Amino acid sequence: MQHTITFTHNDNQGSVETPTGTLLSDAAHLAGIDIGQPCGGQGRCGRCAVQVTGGTVRRRSTLRLSPADIEQGYALACQAVIEGDVSIYVPPQEKIERRLTTDRVVAEVSVPSDYEYPFAQTVRRVHLTLNPPSMDDQTDDWSRLQTAFRLQHQVERVTCSVSLLRKIGDVLRKGDWRVTAIIETIRLSDHETIRLSDHATIRLIDLLPGHEDEYSPLWGCAIDIGTTTVSLWLVDLVTGQVRAQVAEYNGQIARGEDVISRIMYASRNGGRDELRQRVLDTINSLLDVAFKRVKLPQGKVTPEQVVKTTIAGNSTMMHLLLGIPASNIRLSPFITTVNQPPLTTGREVGLNVNPEAVVDCLPGVASYVGADITAGVLSSGLDSAENVTLFLDVGTNGETVLGDRDWLVTCACSAGPAFEGAGVVNGMRATTGAIEEVWINSETLEPTYRVIGGGKPKGICGSGLISLLSESFITGILDKGGNVNLMATNSRVRDGAHGGEYVVAWGAESESGADIVLSRVDVDNLLRAKAAIYAGFTVLAENVGIPLETVDKVLIGGSFGKYINVEKAVQIGLLPDMDWSRFEFLGNTSVKGAYLALLDWRKRERITEIAKRMTYIELSADNSFYDAFTSALFLPHTDMSKFPSVAEALSSKVEGRTSVDQGDF
Repeated sequence: MQHTITFTHNDNQGSVETPTGTLLSDAAHLAGIDIGQPCGGQGRCGRCAVQVTGGTVRRRSTLRLSPADIEQGYALACQAVIEGDVSIYVPPQEKIERRLTTDRVVAEVSVPSDYEYPFAQTVRRVHLTLNPPSMDDQTDDWSRLQTAFRLQHQVERVTCSVSLLRKIGDVLRKGDWRVTAIIETIRLSDHETIRLSDHATIRLIDLLPGHEDEYSPLWGCAIDIGTTTVSLWLVDLVTGQVRAQVAEYNGQIARGEDVISRIMYASRNGGRDELRQRVLDTINSLLDVAFKRVKLPQGKVTPEQVVKTTIAGNSTMMHLLLGIPASNIRLSPFITTVNQPPLTTGREVGLNVNPEAVVDCLPGVASYVGADITAGVLSSGLDSAENVTLFLDVGTNGETVLGDRDWLVTCACSAGPAFEGAGVVNGMRATTGAIEEVWINSETLEPTYRVIGGGKPKGICGSGLISLLSESFITGILDKGGNVNLMATNSRVRDGAHGGEYVVAWGAESESGADIVLSRVDVDNLLRAKAAIYAGFTVLAENVGIPLETVDKVLIGGSFGKYINVEKAVQIGLLPDMDWSRFEFLGNTSVKGAYLALLDWRKRERITEIAKRMTYIELSADNSFYDAFTSALFLPHTDMSKFPSVAEALSSKVEGRTSVDQGDF
């Protein structure tokens, strides 16, 4: 039977006809109403709750709903099934704000000293001058163009798409038989100096009338598709200079905040196509912003001028971008469809660039170690390190690589999105209004904090949560197990709706007017996230017989990692306790690696070699991981001998403290 579903959202109403058994979330989608599903429609997060104001629905799950919520008509849109005519009120949805691009994304990028166009570049422009046709020479346009390539550049084989063939006749005549060809080399020679004749085949990307300046800008872009954030660098391939850097939250977030949630959502009817379109919309909007930022004498950069793109991202993000089923990634034995996607074009992927542009999706290693890590290893220099080095990508997925120039081993663990602000009552992403650093007075337990962009705080971002967790532990607000010390003599420590909590900012100080707190539930989520990351790299080191204290350097990648306070990350047990000089924060190593591969075919080949060299260890098949994870579910760890500096800090803080139960330490 067909039923009428009427939605009210933001003072607007819309109706849709759907059959019995339709999920409310699907009906909303048909009505053009976007209801966020951060858990991918699994019914775990409770953030897609809507209110049934007329009629009834069948609730398949009431998780995250209290009896009072159900009495008031609330239901989870992803778990409520339509069985009759209903009216639905959709509350205002969580707003994902734009990341600051002034002080948290843009960075100076030095062009590699060994970059020399066109010898390192696989895409270039060449000039051709053709003999015009006549009654005595009626050779077709395509053959005439091939002959010019052979005689003027010693290229024996040129390929071209049918779409491009459709326009070459007009271009040749418009240019009076003088044209500029933009080409891609298909096979590279082994010579350091690359000549066109060294290639078995070249592919025609575009044909332009007249002879363009050979060294005028030729555009490419490097893209990192993160689970949370998509970053894009617009690059002049001739000079190697990064001319624009932009970043935005991945539009897929509304359908899952972690890769597992997105894989599950993609497995639903139409979910895969929707997630693919969401990330394409994100990338294409970033391209538009980047184009506008580059000022040229003739105007802005146009999509047709972008002739090469390299893309890095974890395996799930790469599959979703290409529309490849990702369901097997989360099912034992955790196999991807492809780790090294073939070269493709802008048209086939759906990017707003030249339809014939080269699109190179960089190679990954396994289901949970993707191209973001191989690109990161390249840009960090780990693959050429003389001493044993640990590389960590701190984010939604905690990937780890250990090794040097002779060997590389890698693993991954699901840290979850807690450090991105998800699963935390007052958590938020690193945008304007987020508390990014906290200090707590050990005697008064009063906090001081710093807010991104200044002004009143809206919530707490990842770096702020690490800082707050550390300060709360060191000052005695939290014990080793993450329990709130309700005996503390300060009104900020109280029993809240989710158990014990600490008030970071009173309602009068916050933008929303509500208290900003750290609750026991928040602490549990943060402990699980940090425990997964710590257990991942400790088990990896144990498997290859390398004591952590012998590691020469710890390289930390990821945009989030750039803002971590080392001391406080060690104090909560997220990072190993070692001399701070051995830590190096590198920012977004994934997009940097994609940039290097964009410029230089030798660096691109190096990434392929890195992927082949890596030995992947599946932690879910390693019994020691669970034990290590359980031991790390404490502040900083069950074994304090692993954290001597923290033990010393606690000892100095405990002296003279009377309001804290010292037995917890």
